[in-house]
Amino acid sequence: MIKRIVIGLAALAAGTGVGIGGAYAARQFLPQAMPDLGPTEVETEFVPTGTILAPLTFPDGRLSGYVSFECQVEVAKGKAEDVTGQLPLLLNAVNMRTYRTPLASGPDGLIPGVEAFRRVVMDAAVEVYGKDLVRRVVVTQAAPV
Repeated sequence: MIKRIVIGLAALAAGTGVGIGGAYAARQFLPQAMPDLGPTEVETEFVPTGTILAPLTFPDGRLSGYVSFECQVEVAKGKAEDVTGQLPLLLNAVNMRTYRTPLASGPDGLIPGVEAFRRVVMDAAVEVYGKDLVRRVVVTQAAPV
């Protein structure tokens, strides 16, 4: 009796594994067979933020200098007016984060950490505009002042 139950459970587990594996393989290797399940393409546009002046700080909190960044925020098409209208709030949120985040790199601390600044602007943009509106942030220029 117990042998029949164990064999039945083993067949059920094997069938589940084969079914899941087949579905995964079909999804990976035959996406044209399931076009409605693929990711939807959303048209986006970039909104320039203008020049942002930020302090370059070392990890211990010392000021190294200042840097000017230019970046753009990628949003869904048609939402550029909303983003542009709240741009001063974004710049304030960026300013409140940059003095706490170590952005200086290099031996003399005059090289700005672009990836760290991108994270700072992305966090500020998500706070100001919401997670659904902002796709990504692109730093287009960074120069020490």
